[in-house]
This record gives sequence, structure tokens and C-alpha cells, in this order.
Amino acid sequence: MQICRSIAAIRDAVAGFRAEGHGVGLVTTMGALHEGHMSLVAAAKRGHDRVVATIFVNPTQFGDPKDLETYPRTESADLAMLEAAGCDAVLIPRADEIYPQGDETIVETQNLAMRLHGAVRPGHFRGVATVVTKLFNITRPDAAYFGEKDYQQLQVIRRMATDLHMGIDIHGVPTLREADGLAMSSRNVRLTAENRAAALCLSRALDRAERMAAERASPARIEAAIRATIADEPRATLTGLDMVAPESLAPLRQSPDAPLSEPIAIMISAQFGEVLLIDQREIAP
Repeated sequence: MQICRSIAAIRDAVAGFRAEGHGVGLVTTMGALHEGHMSLVAAAKRGHDRVVATIFVNPTQFGDPKDLETYPRTESADLAMLEAAGCDAVLIPRADEIYPQGDETIVETQNLAMRLHGAVRPGHFRGVATVVTKLFNITRPDAAYFGEKDYQQLQVIRRMATDLHMGIDIHGVPTLREADGLAMSSRNVRLTAENRAAALCLSRALDRAERMAAERASPARIEAAIRATIADEPRATLTGLDMVAPESLAPLRQSPDAPLSEPIAIMISAQFGEVLLIDQREIAP
């Protein structure tokens, strides 16, 4: 596996892959890797001869400087995991190369990024869209792979790639979970034992919503059940709950009090101590 610490180095690596006639799949990460990230690498390997990963803790998507400072950084372990997973090259750039002095260009979707979680975390998706555009331009992959757990992020990136005619296929990969149902996240390592146990209320709430959808409960009843499940956990503070149309994130067309008649996407964010976690699921009647 080639370890590249500059834009020039990763471009040389990708040029070498292209010269050999290979397609390239990309997995962008902020490090602190886990098996969820490896599922993205595996998906990329199934579709492409060569896989490139990036490790970059992007400062422009953090609203709270303390969150940026405490974000886990585990480079040695990350590189070992990527190599074991069969990654062919990894870019670990310096922040001042990604954002050189005088940098002033941003990329932002005007609708998707301003709603839902974006309203709670102003500027977050602007930071995501900007850095992902830069990484796409640097590595020039055929396709890129993102986890469905970050559901709104996935839709923002899909919209961005389409609107800017990037010619890159964007693939969503299903959320990978721990054995007890907790969605895998780099932030999980920051949870205390008590908050780790409490965080299971997110998957319990989504499981309950899925069962109710199968019984064609109304959106209003499903939402109430989700809120009640999380409220029952004293260590959890619900910070966001959105039930919208899949992909477009548009408001549901049906009456909230009528039996569920169309698929919906549910996105939850909740605070556990100092750690903010998210989870999501698409459900259907």
C-alpha cells in the first residue's frame, strides 16, 4: 500500500493505476477507522481494480473547536486496517495543503445542506461538500463510497456530484452495526461505559419504528414512539428527529395521522455526555 502525504504523491499513484488500465474507487475518511469503514473499502474493491482512501480530519466541518480537538486520531492503527483490507493507496494530507493560504472557495448545496441536521449544525455540510470536492479533484476516482449512516451527508454529496457534472458514481453502503445494534462510529470510543449502554436507545427506537411501519402505524404515532423510547433513557438528550422522503429529504406527502403509505427516512441525533451520535433507517409499510 502506498502512503502518500502530499497531493502530488497521490496523483502520481493514481496516474500509475490508470496507466495500468485500472479503475479507481475512493473511500474518504477522517481516520479513527473501524469495521464500518472497512465495509466501504470492501465495496470499493468489489467494483474497482484499485482502491484509494483518504485520512483527513477536516477542520471546516466542525462547529465546536473542542470537538475538532478531541476527535480521535489513530493513524498507525488506521494504516494497518487499510492495508489488511487491501487498500492500494492512502492520502494523508496536511491541512495547509488542502486549505492553502488565501483559500476562499467553498462548495455548498442550497437546500439539502440547510435543512434537518444542517439547521442544527450550521456550516457543517458546507465544510463536507467543500473538502469532498477537493478530494475528488485531487484523486479523480471513478466512484466514491459513503456510509448510509450519515444519511443527509450522502444525499448532499450525491446532489453535489450531479449538479457539478463530476462524472463520479456515488455509492451508499449500508450501516454496519455492533452485535448489540449500535451503529459503528469513530465517536463511539469517546463514550463512557454508561453512555455506551445508553446509546442503544437509538437502535431500539429505530427497531420500534420499523415494526410499527410494518403494521402501518401513522407517521405521527411512529414519531411519538421514537421520542418516547429515547426519553426513557435518562442519559440521552434528543437533539434532532426528522422523518422525510428518502433521498430528496422532502417533507412527507401523506397525512401524519393516516396509516403509513410510503417509504420514509428517519434520522436521529442525540447527545450522550459530550458525544453527539447519529443513526438512521429507511422504513416502509
